[in-house]
Amino acid sequence: MITIIAAIGRNNALGKDNRLLWRLPEDLKHFKSLTENHPVVMGRKTYESIGKPLPNRTNIVVSRRENWFQEDILIVSKLKEALKFAKKIDEDVFIIGGGEIYKQTMELADRLEITFVDEDFEADTFFPNIDLKIWQKTNEEFHEKDEKNKYNFYFQTYERINKD
Repeated sequence: MITIIAAIGRNNALGKDNRLLWRLPEDLKHFKSLTENHPVVMGRKTYESIGKPLPNRTNIVVSRRENWFQEDILIVSKLKEALKFAKKIDEDVFIIGGGEIYKQTMELADRLEITFVDEDFEADTFFPNIDLKIWQKTNEEFHEKDEKNKYNFYFQTYERINKD
């Protein structure tokens, strides 16, 4: 099962200047609970924005840069390689960003785990549109803003309607 996991604004905003646009501690807990003990696949810029390997996960980074090295992560030059390695480790693989990696994996994914932040943001990186002819929302959980979470948000799960 390939799952794309992302937090997006109303306008599909993901980030700006290689940074997230919000801090939602509840979303971080949700992300950790879903991805822990599974391989995570990300692009180099996403890895650099995180700054270190995510604990209790096999971190696989796709990078076209030669001679780029970081300890405790697997670096591959192609997305297909990343998915091949990830599937050898665990049948549940999580794609965690960024924008280009999401675009390339939308047609490969079985599930989307989206945190929908109910706000428009200025961004330079966006999530691909979720085509409701291909994806069916199977779960939605509303979270009201509070002292720790500045925005209203939803945890949404989408399943591919039919994978040909």
